[in-house]
Amino acid sequence: MVIQDASIWGSADTTIGIRGDRIVPAEVGPSTRVIKASGATVVPGFQDAHVHAPFAGLNMLRVWLNDAVDRGEYQQIIAEHVRSNPGSDWITGGGWAMSAFPGGNPHKADLDAIAPDRPVFLFNRDVHGAWVNSRALEIAGITATTPDPPDGRIERDPATGEPTGMLHEGAAYAMYERVVPPPSQAQWRAAILEGQRHLHSLGVTAWQDAWVTPATQQAYRSLAESGELTARVVGALWWDRHRGLEQIDELLERSAESAQGFHPTTVKIMIDGVLENYTGALLEPYCDGCGGHTSNHGMTFVDADLLDAAVTSLDRHGLQVHMHAIGDRAVRMGLDAVQAARTANGLADNRHHIAHLQVVHPDDIVRFARLGVVANCQMYWASSDPQMQELTIPFLGTERAEQQYPFASLQRSGARLAAGSDWSVSTANPLAQIEVGATRVDPSERGEAAPFLPTEAIEAGKGIEAFTSGSAYVNHDADGGVLALGRRADMVLLGADITRGLLRSGRGLADVPINMTIAAGRVVHSGLG
Repeated sequence: MVIQDASIWGSADTTIGIRGDRIVPAEVGPSTRVIKASGATVVPGFQDAHVHAPFAGLNMLRVWLNDAVDRGEYQQIIAEHVRSNPGSDWITGGGWAMSAFPGGNPHKADLDAIAPDRPVFLFNRDVHGAWVNSRALEIAGITATTPDPPDGRIERDPATGEPTGMLHEGAAYAMYERVVPPPSQAQWRAAILEGQRHLHSLGVTAWQDAWVTPATQQAYRSLAESGELTARVVGALWWDRHRGLEQIDELLERSAESAQGFHPTTVKIMIDGVLENYTGALLEPYCDGCGGHTSNHGMTFVDADLLDAAVTSLDRHGLQVHMHAIGDRAVRMGLDAVQAARTANGLADNRHHIAHLQVVHPDDIVRFARLGVVANCQMYWASSDPQMQELTIPFLGTERAEQQYPFASLQRSGARLAAGSDWSVSTANPLAQIEVGATRVDPSERGEAAPFLPTEAIEAGKGIEAFTSGSAYVNHDADGGVLALGRRADMVLLGADITRGLLRSGRGLADVPINMTIAAGRVVHSGLG
Protein backbone atom coordinates (compact mmCIF):
# COMPACT_ATOMS: atom_id res chain seq x y z
CA MET A 1 0.00 0.00 0.00
CA VAL A 2 1.16 3.52 -0.78
CA ILE A 3 -0.45 6.74 0.43
CA GLN A 4 0.34 9.63 -1.92
CA ASP A 5 0.07 13.43 -1.89
CA ALA A 6 -0.48 13.69 1.87
CA SER A 7 1.23 15.79 4.53
CA ILE A 8 3.28 13.21 6.43
CA TRP A 9 3.67 14.07 10.11
CA GLY A 10 7.30 14.72 10.99
CA SER A 11 8.52 14.40 7.40
CA ALA A 12 8.97 16.49 4.28
CA ASP A 13 7.81 13.53 2.18
CA THR A 14 4.33 13.36 0.67
CA THR A 15 4.18 9.57 0.26
CA ILE A 16 4.47 6.68 2.65
CA GLY A 17 4.67 2.98 1.89
CA ILE A 18 3.48 -0.11 3.77
CA ARG A 19 4.46 -3.73 3.22
CA GLY A 20 3.22 -6.34 5.67
CA ASP A 21 3.24 -4.67 9.07
CA ARG A 22 6.17 -2.31 8.34
CA ILE A 23 6.73 1.15 6.92
CA VAL A 24 8.84 0.83 3.76
CA PRO A 25 9.97 3.07 0.89
CA ALA A 26 7.01 4.17 -1.19
CA GLU A 27 7.35 2.09 -4.34
CA VAL A 28 4.37 1.51 -6.63
CA GLY A 29 4.13 -1.83 -8.41
CA PRO A 30 1.38 -3.41 -10.51
CA SER A 31 -0.44 -4.83 -7.47
CA THR A 32 0.15 -1.90 -5.09
CA ARG A 33 -2.93 -0.31 -3.56
CA VAL A 34 -2.52 3.44 -4.02
CA ILE A 35 -4.47 5.93 -1.93
CA LYS A 36 -4.53 9.50 -3.23
CA ALA A 37 -4.70 11.73 -0.17
CA SER A 38 -4.36 15.30 -1.37
CA GLY A 39 -5.28 17.73 1.41
CA ALA A 40 -4.97 15.04 4.09
CA THR A 41 -2.45 14.37 6.85
CA VAL A 42 -0.89 11.07 7.90
CA VAL A 43 -0.02 10.93 11.61
CA PRO A 44 1.24 8.04 13.74
CA GLY A 45 -1.45 5.82 15.21
CA PHE A 46 -2.76 7.39 18.39
CA GLN A 47 -2.03 5.55 21.63
CA ASP A 48 -4.37 6.11 24.57
CA ALA A 49 -2.36 5.86 27.78
CA HIS A 50 -5.39 5.57 30.08
CA VAL A 51 -8.65 4.04 28.87
CA HIS A 52 -11.28 1.52 29.98
CA ALA A 53 -12.19 -0.22 26.74
CA PRO A 54 -13.92 -3.34 28.20
CA PHE A 55 -16.14 -1.36 30.58
CA ALA A 56 -16.95 1.31 27.98
CA GLY A 57 -17.73 -1.36 25.40
CA LEU A 58 -19.93 -3.20 27.90
CA ASN A 59 -21.93 -0.04 28.61
CA MET A 60 -22.32 0.61 24.89
CA LEU A 61 -23.95 -2.81 24.61
CA ARG A 62 -26.18 -2.15 27.65
CA VAL A 63 -27.32 1.23 29.03
CA TRP A 64 -25.17 3.94 27.42
CA LEU A 65 -25.84 7.38 28.93
CA ASN A 66 -22.66 9.19 27.86
CA ASP A 67 -24.28 10.89 24.88
CA ALA A 68 -27.25 12.22 26.89
CA VAL A 69 -27.07 15.50 28.78
CA ASP A 70 -29.85 15.71 31.34
CA ARG A 71 -32.07 13.80 33.71
CA GLY A 72 -34.97 13.58 31.26
CA GLU A 73 -32.82 12.02 28.54
CA TYR A 74 -31.35 9.56 31.05
CA GLN A 75 -34.82 8.43 32.06
CA GLN A 76 -35.89 7.96 28.42
CA ILE A 77 -32.83 5.85 27.58
CA ILE A 78 -33.17 3.70 30.71
CA ALA A 79 -36.90 3.22 30.16
CA GLU A 80 -36.34 2.14 26.55
CA HIS A 81 -33.70 -0.37 27.64
CA VAL A 82 -36.05 -1.78 30.27
CA ARG A 83 -38.81 -2.18 27.66
CA SER A 84 -36.44 -3.74 25.12
CA ASN A 85 -34.91 -6.23 27.55
CA PRO A 86 -37.78 -7.80 29.49
CA GLY A 87 -35.78 -10.92 30.30
CA SER A 88 -32.74 -9.26 31.90
CA ASP A 89 -32.52 -9.72 35.67
CA TRP A 90 -30.41 -6.58 36.22
CA ILE A 91 -30.34 -3.23 34.42
CA THR A 92 -26.70 -2.14 34.23
CA GLY A 93 -24.55 0.38 32.37
CA GLY A 94 -23.72 3.98 33.09
CA GLY A 95 -22.28 7.25 31.86
CA TRP A 96 -24.46 9.84 33.60
CA ALA A 97 -23.00 13.20 34.59
CA MET A 98 -23.05 14.40 38.18
CA SER A 99 -23.79 17.95 37.01
CA ALA A 100 -27.24 16.80 35.80
CA PHE A 101 -28.43 16.38 39.40
CA PRO A 102 -28.59 18.74 42.41
CA GLY A 103 -25.37 18.39 44.36
CA GLY A 104 -24.27 15.68 41.92
CA ASN A 105 -26.55 13.11 43.52
CA PRO A 106 -29.42 11.41 41.63
CA HIS A 107 -32.28 9.75 43.54
CA LYS A 108 -33.53 6.18 43.53
CA ALA A 109 -37.12 7.37 43.01
CA ASP A 110 -36.42 8.15 39.33
CA LEU A 111 -35.26 4.58 38.77
CA ASP A 112 -38.02 3.06 40.91
CA ALA A 113 -40.59 4.67 38.61
CA ILE A 114 -38.97 2.98 35.59
CA ALA A 115 -38.00 -0.41 37.05
CA PRO A 116 -39.78 -1.06 40.35
CA ASP A 117 -39.21 -4.83 40.31
CA ARG A 118 -35.77 -5.19 38.73
CA PRO A 119 -32.51 -3.96 40.27
CA VAL A 120 -30.74 -1.10 38.51
CA PHE A 121 -27.03 -0.26 38.87
CA LEU A 122 -25.58 2.59 36.77
CA PHE A 123 -22.03 3.89 37.26
CA ASN A 124 -21.61 7.61 36.77
CA ARG A 125 -19.39 8.97 34.03
CA ASP A 126 -16.21 9.00 36.11
CA VAL A 127 -16.94 5.54 37.59
CA HIS A 128 -16.49 6.83 41.13
CA GLY A 129 -20.13 6.44 42.08
CA ALA A 130 -23.30 4.58 41.18
CA TRP A 131 -27.00 5.38 40.89
CA VAL A 132 -29.13 2.49 42.12
CA ASN A 133 -32.80 1.83 42.76
CA SER A 134 -34.62 0.51 45.81
CA ARG A 135 -34.59 -3.07 44.56
CA ALA A 136 -30.80 -3.03 44.18
CA LEU A 137 -30.40 -1.59 47.69
CA GLU A 138 -32.70 -4.30 49.02
CA ILE A 139 -30.74 -7.11 47.36
CA ALA A 140 -27.47 -5.65 48.68
CA GLY A 141 -28.91 -5.32 52.18
CA ILE A 142 -28.15 -1.59 52.37
CA THR A 143 -30.45 0.16 54.86
CA ALA A 144 -30.46 3.18 57.13
CA THR A 145 -28.39 1.24 59.67
CA THR A 146 -25.71 0.12 57.20
CA PRO A 147 -22.45 1.90 58.05
CA ASP A 148 -20.41 3.67 55.40
CA PRO A 149 -17.43 1.60 54.24
CA PRO A 150 -14.03 3.06 55.15
CA ASP A 151 -13.32 3.82 51.49
CA GLY A 152 -16.70 5.17 50.45
CA ARG A 153 -20.00 6.77 51.36
CA ILE A 154 -23.72 5.97 51.14
CA GLU A 155 -25.76 9.08 50.35
CA ARG A 156 -28.66 9.36 52.83
CA ASP A 157 -31.83 11.31 53.46
CA PRO A 158 -30.86 13.88 56.13
CA ALA A 159 -34.14 13.40 58.01
CA THR A 160 -34.50 9.62 58.01
CA GLY A 161 -31.03 8.29 57.24
CA GLU A 162 -32.48 6.15 54.45
CA PRO A 163 -30.17 5.51 51.47
CA THR A 164 -31.20 7.80 48.61
CA GLY A 165 -29.78 5.68 45.79
CA MET A 166 -26.33 7.26 45.36
CA LEU A 167 -23.26 5.24 46.33
CA HIS A 168 -19.79 6.81 46.36
CA GLU A 169 -16.44 5.09 45.79
CA GLY A 170 -16.06 1.88 47.85
CA ALA A 171 -19.78 1.67 48.53
CA ALA A 172 -20.42 1.47 44.77
CA TYR A 173 -17.56 -0.94 44.07
CA ALA A 174 -18.64 -3.26 46.88
CA MET A 175 -22.14 -3.62 45.42
CA TYR A 176 -20.77 -4.06 41.90
CA GLU A 177 -18.34 -6.79 42.95
CA ARG A 178 -20.51 -8.52 45.54
CA VAL A 179 -24.05 -8.32 44.19
CA VAL A 180 -24.22 -7.37 40.49
CA PRO A 181 -23.90 -10.51 38.32
CA PRO A 182 -20.54 -10.47 36.51
CA PRO A 183 -20.42 -10.56 32.70
CA SER A 184 -19.62 -13.88 31.08
CA GLN A 185 -16.42 -14.37 29.12
CA ALA A 186 -18.42 -14.12 25.89
CA GLN A 187 -19.85 -10.79 27.06
CA TRP A 188 -16.41 -9.45 27.99
CA ARG A 189 -15.01 -10.45 24.60
CA ALA A 190 -17.92 -8.74 22.85
CA ALA A 191 -17.39 -5.64 25.00
CA ILE A 192 -13.67 -5.42 24.16
CA LEU A 193 -14.40 -5.81 20.46
CA GLU A 194 -17.02 -3.05 20.65
CA GLY A 195 -14.53 -0.82 22.47
CA GLN A 196 -11.83 -1.66 19.92
CA ARG A 197 -14.18 -0.84 17.04
CA HIS A 198 -14.91 2.58 18.51
CA LEU A 199 -11.28 3.36 19.32
CA HIS A 200 -10.09 2.33 15.85
CA SER A 201 -12.75 4.60 14.33
CA LEU A 202 -11.01 7.49 16.12
CA GLY A 203 -7.50 6.61 14.99
CA VAL A 204 -6.42 4.75 18.14
CA THR A 205 -4.17 1.79 17.34
CA ALA A 206 -2.87 1.02 20.83
CA TRP A 207 -3.83 1.69 24.39
CA GLN A 208 -3.13 1.04 28.05
CA ASP A 209 -6.14 -0.45 29.80
CA ALA A 210 -6.18 1.17 33.21
CA TRP A 211 -8.33 -1.43 34.98
CA VAL A 212 -7.59 -5.04 34.07
CA THR A 213 -9.31 -7.67 36.19
CA PRO A 214 -8.71 -11.43 35.95
CA ALA A 215 -11.87 -11.70 33.84
CA THR A 216 -10.95 -8.95 31.37
CA GLN A 217 -7.37 -10.25 31.21
CA GLN A 218 -8.69 -13.66 30.17
CA ALA A 219 -10.91 -12.05 27.52
CA TYR A 220 -8.03 -9.98 26.13
CA ARG A 221 -5.79 -13.07 25.90
CA SER A 222 -8.52 -15.02 24.14
CA LEU A 223 -8.97 -12.27 21.55
CA ALA A 224 -5.21 -11.88 21.10
CA GLU A 225 -4.78 -15.60 20.52
CA SER A 226 -7.66 -15.70 18.01
CA GLY A 227 -6.29 -12.70 16.09
CA GLU A 228 -9.35 -10.56 16.80
CA LEU A 229 -7.38 -8.10 18.94
CA THR A 230 -6.05 -5.80 16.23
CA ALA A 231 -4.78 -3.14 18.65
CA ARG A 232 -1.65 -3.37 20.77
CA VAL A 233 -2.75 -3.32 24.42
CA VAL A 234 -0.82 -2.93 27.64
CA GLY A 235 -2.84 -4.12 30.63
CA ALA A 236 -2.66 -2.38 34.01
CA LEU A 237 -3.49 -5.05 36.59
CA TRP A 238 -5.76 -3.76 39.34
CA TRP A 239 -4.20 -3.29 42.79
CA ASP A 240 -6.67 -4.48 45.44
CA ARG A 241 -6.89 -1.64 47.94
CA HIS A 242 -8.17 -4.02 50.62
CA ARG A 243 -5.01 -6.13 50.51
CA GLY A 244 -1.31 -5.48 51.00
CA LEU A 245 2.04 -6.60 49.66
CA GLU A 246 0.98 -10.26 49.69
CA GLN A 247 -0.80 -9.70 46.35
CA ILE A 248 2.45 -8.89 44.52
CA ASP A 249 3.28 -12.56 43.86
CA GLU A 250 -0.11 -12.99 42.18
CA LEU A 251 0.41 -9.85 40.10
CA LEU A 252 3.81 -11.11 39.00
CA GLU A 253 2.28 -14.40 37.88
CA ARG A 254 -0.43 -12.60 35.94
CA SER A 255 2.07 -10.18 34.38
CA ALA A 256 3.82 -13.14 32.74
CA GLU A 257 0.66 -14.14 30.86
CA SER A 258 1.27 -12.11 27.73
CA ALA A 259 -0.08 -12.94 24.29
CA GLN A 260 0.55 -11.47 20.84
CA GLY A 261 -0.56 -7.85 21.13
CA PHE A 262 -1.50 -8.00 24.81
CA HIS A 263 1.04 -7.29 27.56
CA PRO A 264 -0.23 -7.13 31.19
CA THR A 265 3.00 -5.60 32.50
CA THR A 266 1.65 -2.68 34.52
CA VAL A 267 -0.05 -2.37 37.92
CA LYS A 268 -2.71 0.27 38.52
CA ILE A 269 -2.94 1.80 41.99
CA MET A 270 -5.77 4.14 42.93
CA ILE A 271 -4.39 6.62 45.45
CA ASP A 272 -7.50 8.77 45.90
CA GLY A 273 -11.00 9.48 44.54
CA VAL A 274 -12.35 12.57 42.78
CA LEU A 275 -12.98 16.14 43.87
CA GLU A 276 -16.69 16.26 43.03
CA ASN A 277 -17.60 13.87 45.85
CA TYR A 278 -14.85 15.20 48.15
CA THR A 279 -12.78 12.00 48.03
CA GLY A 280 -9.85 13.45 46.08
CA ALA A 281 -6.95 13.76 48.54
CA LEU A 282 -5.91 17.37 49.28
CA LEU A 283 -3.04 18.84 51.26
CA GLU A 284 -5.36 21.47 52.71
CA PRO A 285 -9.02 20.75 53.53
CA TYR A 286 -11.92 21.30 51.19
CA CYS A 287 -13.80 24.58 51.24
CA ASP A 288 -17.47 24.44 52.20
CA GLY A 289 -18.65 26.15 49.01
CA CYS A 290 -19.53 29.32 50.90
CA GLY A 291 -16.10 30.80 51.57
CA GLY A 292 -15.21 28.76 54.63
CA HIS A 293 -13.31 25.52 55.18
CA THR A 294 -14.21 22.04 56.32
CA SER A 295 -12.09 19.48 58.14
CA ASN A 296 -12.21 17.09 55.18
CA HIS A 297 -8.92 16.42 53.36
CA GLY A 298 -10.46 13.73 51.13
CA MET A 299 -9.61 10.03 51.06
CA THR A 300 -6.54 7.97 50.31
CA PHE A 301 -7.18 4.36 49.39
CA VAL A 302 -3.59 3.25 50.09
CA ASP A 303 -1.58 4.39 53.11
CA ALA A 304 1.61 6.28 52.26
CA ASP A 305 3.89 3.66 53.82
CA LEU A 306 2.19 0.84 51.95
CA LEU A 307 2.29 2.82 48.70
CA ASP A 308 6.03 3.40 49.11
CA ALA A 309 6.60 -0.28 49.79
CA ALA A 310 4.37 -1.43 46.94
CA VAL A 311 5.94 0.82 44.32
CA THR A 312 9.42 -0.11 45.53
CA SER A 313 8.68 -3.83 45.31
CA LEU A 314 6.91 -3.61 41.92
CA ASP A 315 9.76 -1.48 40.57
CA ARG A 316 12.32 -4.00 41.81
CA HIS A 317 10.47 -6.76 39.96
CA GLY A 318 10.47 -4.76 36.72
CA LEU A 319 6.78 -3.83 36.65
CA GLN A 320 5.49 -0.42 35.68
CA VAL A 321 3.19 1.40 38.12
CA HIS A 322 0.26 3.46 36.84
CA MET A 323 -1.15 5.67 39.61
CA HIS A 324 -4.46 7.50 39.79
CA ALA A 325 -3.99 10.83 41.57
CA ILE A 326 -6.52 13.68 41.42
CA GLY A 327 -5.72 15.84 44.44
CA ASP A 328 -2.40 17.49 45.29
CA ARG A 329 -1.87 15.22 48.32
CA ALA A 330 -2.34 12.13 46.16
CA VAL A 331 0.05 13.47 43.52
CA ARG A 332 2.68 14.10 46.18
CA MET A 333 2.20 10.60 47.59
CA GLY A 334 2.74 9.11 44.12
CA LEU A 335 5.92 11.10 43.59
CA ASP A 336 7.17 10.20 47.07
CA ALA A 337 6.57 6.52 46.32
CA VAL A 338 8.63 6.67 43.13
CA GLN A 339 11.35 8.54 45.01
CA ALA A 340 11.39 5.75 47.60
CA ALA A 341 11.73 3.19 44.80
CA ARG A 342 14.58 5.13 43.20
CA THR A 343 16.39 5.36 46.55
CA ALA A 344 16.02 1.63 47.18
CA ASN A 345 16.53 0.24 43.68
CA GLY A 346 18.36 2.85 41.66
CA LEU A 347 17.16 4.10 38.29
CA ALA A 348 15.28 1.54 36.21
CA ASP A 349 13.45 1.87 32.91
CA ASN A 350 9.97 0.99 34.21
CA ARG A 351 8.42 4.32 33.15
CA HIS A 352 6.07 4.84 36.07
CA HIS A 353 3.34 7.38 35.44
CA ILE A 354 0.71 9.34 37.32
CA ALA A 355 -2.64 9.94 35.65
CA HIS A 356 -5.16 12.79 35.93
CA LEU A 357 -3.15 15.38 37.87
CA GLN A 358 -6.09 17.65 38.45
CA VAL A 359 -4.45 19.62 41.26
CA VAL A 360 -0.66 19.66 41.52
CA HIS A 361 1.11 21.71 44.17
CA PRO A 362 3.61 24.08 42.50
CA ASP A 363 6.47 22.58 44.53
CA ASP A 364 5.83 19.19 42.93
CA ILE A 365 5.89 20.26 39.28
CA VAL A 366 9.68 19.90 38.92
CA ARG A 367 9.74 16.50 40.60
CA PHE A 368 8.25 14.70 37.59
CA ALA A 369 11.30 15.28 35.40
CA ARG A 370 13.74 14.73 38.27
CA LEU A 371 12.22 11.35 39.10
CA GLY A 372 11.48 10.32 35.53
CA VAL A 373 7.73 10.11 36.23
CA VAL A 374 5.56 10.54 33.14
CA ALA A 375 2.63 12.95 33.42
CA ASN A 376 -0.37 11.06 32.02
CA CYS A 377 -2.68 13.90 30.96
CA GLN A 378 -6.44 13.84 30.32
CA MET A 379 -6.55 17.02 28.29
CA TYR A 380 -10.30 17.09 27.69
CA TRP A 381 -10.93 17.80 31.36
CA ALA A 382 -9.05 21.12 31.22
CA SER A 383 -12.04 23.26 30.34
CA SER A 384 -14.86 24.93 32.20
CA ASP A 385 -18.20 23.13 32.42
CA PRO A 386 -21.08 22.97 34.92
CA GLN A 387 -19.30 20.28 36.94
CA MET A 388 -16.21 22.47 37.23
CA GLN A 389 -18.18 25.60 38.12
CA GLU A 390 -20.71 24.05 40.49
CA LEU A 391 -19.08 20.97 42.02
CA THR A 392 -15.34 21.69 41.92
CA ILE A 393 -14.18 25.32 42.14
CA PRO A 394 -16.43 26.32 45.10
CA PHE A 395 -14.94 23.46 47.13
CA LEU A 396 -11.32 24.04 46.08
CA GLY A 397 -11.24 27.81 46.50
CA THR A 398 -9.84 30.33 44.03
CA GLU A 399 -6.10 29.88 44.67
CA ARG A 400 -6.13 26.10 44.54
CA ALA A 401 -8.52 26.06 41.55
CA GLU A 402 -5.80 27.83 39.56
CA GLN A 403 -3.47 24.86 40.07
CA GLN A 404 -5.63 22.54 37.96
CA TYR A 405 -4.31 20.57 34.99
CA PRO A 406 -0.91 22.32 34.83
CA PHE A 407 0.14 20.67 31.55
CA ALA A 408 2.20 23.58 30.24
CA SER A 409 4.03 23.96 33.56
CA LEU A 410 4.86 20.26 33.54
CA GLN A 411 6.10 20.49 29.97
CA ARG A 412 8.25 23.55 30.71
CA SER A 413 9.77 21.76 33.69
CA GLY A 414 11.03 18.98 31.41
CA ALA A 415 8.43 16.36 32.29
CA ARG A 416 7.50 13.87 29.60
CA LEU A 417 3.79 14.02 28.72
CA ALA A 418 1.65 11.09 27.70
CA ALA A 419 -2.06 11.38 26.96
CA GLY A 420 -5.12 9.32 27.71
CA SER A 421 -8.84 9.87 27.36
CA ASP A 422 -10.10 7.88 30.37
CA TRP A 423 -12.96 6.85 28.05
CA SER A 424 -15.78 6.33 28.86
CA VAL A 425 -15.34 9.07 31.48
CA SER A 426 -14.91 11.48 28.56
CA THR A 427 -14.69 11.25 24.80
CA ALA A 428 -12.18 8.81 23.33
CA ASN A 429 -11.50 11.17 20.40
CA PRO A 430 -7.79 12.12 20.55
CA LEU A 431 -8.30 15.11 18.26
CA ALA A 432 -10.95 16.53 20.60
CA GLN A 433 -8.62 15.94 23.55
CA ILE A 434 -5.76 17.67 21.73
CA GLU A 435 -7.95 20.63 20.78
CA VAL A 436 -8.94 21.20 24.40
CA GLY A 437 -5.30 20.89 25.47
CA ALA A 438 -4.45 23.69 23.04
CA THR A 439 -7.46 25.96 23.59
CA ARG A 440 -8.67 25.04 27.10
CA VAL A 441 -12.22 25.34 25.69
CA ASP A 442 -14.68 22.54 25.02
CA PRO A 443 -15.16 22.16 21.24
CA SER A 444 -18.92 22.63 21.68
CA GLU A 445 -18.27 26.13 23.03
CA ARG A 446 -15.74 27.47 20.52
CA GLY A 447 -16.00 31.25 20.32
CA GLU A 448 -18.33 31.38 23.30
CA ALA A 449 -16.57 30.22 26.47
CA ALA A 450 -13.47 31.80 27.97
CA PRO A 451 -10.39 29.56 28.04
CA PHE A 452 -9.88 27.75 31.34
CA LEU A 453 -6.48 28.74 32.80
CA PRO A 454 -5.07 29.46 29.32
CA THR A 455 -1.48 29.79 30.54
CA GLU A 456 -1.51 26.01 30.98
CA ALA A 457 -2.43 25.33 27.35
CA ILE A 458 0.01 23.27 25.27
CA GLU A 459 0.50 23.59 21.53
CA ALA A 460 -1.56 21.19 19.45
CA GLY A 461 1.64 19.70 18.03
CA LYS A 462 2.78 18.85 21.54
CA GLY A 463 -0.62 17.31 22.18
CA ILE A 464 -0.20 15.07 19.16
CA GLU A 465 3.22 14.05 20.41
CA ALA A 466 1.71 13.21 23.81
CA PHE A 467 -0.92 11.01 22.13
CA THR A 468 1.65 9.28 19.91
CA SER A 469 5.31 9.12 20.94
CA GLY A 470 4.57 10.09 24.57
CA SER A 471 2.07 7.31 25.11
CA ALA A 472 4.18 4.86 23.09
CA TYR A 473 7.02 5.59 25.54
CA VAL A 474 4.77 4.79 28.49
CA ASN A 475 3.67 1.60 26.74
CA HIS A 476 7.28 0.49 26.16
CA ASP A 477 6.46 0.44 22.45
CA ALA A 478 9.74 1.06 20.62
CA ASP A 479 7.98 0.53 17.28
CA GLY A 480 5.09 2.93 17.77
CA GLY A 481 4.45 6.65 18.01
CA VAL A 482 6.50 7.80 15.01
CA LEU A 483 6.44 7.37 11.23
CA ALA A 484 9.82 6.04 10.11
CA LEU A 485 11.19 3.36 7.81
CA GLY A 486 11.22 -0.05 9.44
CA ARG A 487 8.77 0.88 12.18
CA ARG A 488 5.44 -0.86 12.65
CA ALA A 489 2.85 0.55 10.27
CA ASP A 490 0.46 2.15 12.74
CA MET A 491 -0.94 5.32 11.23
CA VAL A 492 -4.01 7.48 10.77
CA LEU A 493 -5.15 9.25 7.62
CA LEU A 494 -6.87 12.47 8.69
CA GLY A 495 -9.36 14.13 6.37
CA ALA A 496 -7.68 17.55 6.49
CA ASP A 497 -4.23 19.08 6.34
CA ILE A 498 -3.90 19.91 10.02
CA THR A 499 -0.44 21.41 9.52
CA ARG A 500 -2.05 24.54 8.06
CA GLY A 501 -3.67 26.65 10.73
CA LEU A 502 -5.51 23.93 12.61
CA LEU A 503 -2.32 22.54 14.11
CA ARG A 504 -1.09 25.89 15.34
CA SER A 505 -4.35 26.93 16.96
CA GLY A 506 -5.91 23.62 17.85
CA ARG A 507 -9.26 25.09 16.85
CA GLY A 508 -11.44 22.73 14.87
CA LEU A 509 -9.30 19.64 15.36
CA ALA A 510 -12.19 17.78 16.98
CA ASP A 511 -14.15 17.99 13.72
CA VAL A 512 -11.45 16.52 11.47
CA PRO A 513 -12.67 13.15 10.13
CA ILE A 514 -10.69 9.94 10.43
CA ASN A 515 -10.48 8.65 6.86
CA MET A 516 -8.49 5.52 7.68
CA THR A 517 -6.84 3.77 10.61
CA ILE A 518 -4.05 1.29 9.94
CA ALA A 519 -2.77 -0.99 12.73
CA ALA A 520 0.31 -3.14 12.02
CA GLY A 521 -0.27 -2.64 8.31
CA ARG A 522 -3.91 -3.72 8.45
CA VAL A 523 -6.78 -1.35 7.67
CA VAL A 524 -8.93 -1.57 10.80
CA HIS A 525 -11.19 1.40 10.03
CA SER A 526 -12.06 3.15 6.78
CA GLY A 527 -14.26 6.17 6.35
CA LEU A 528 -13.45 6.51 2.67
CA GLY A 529 -16.50 4.57 1.53
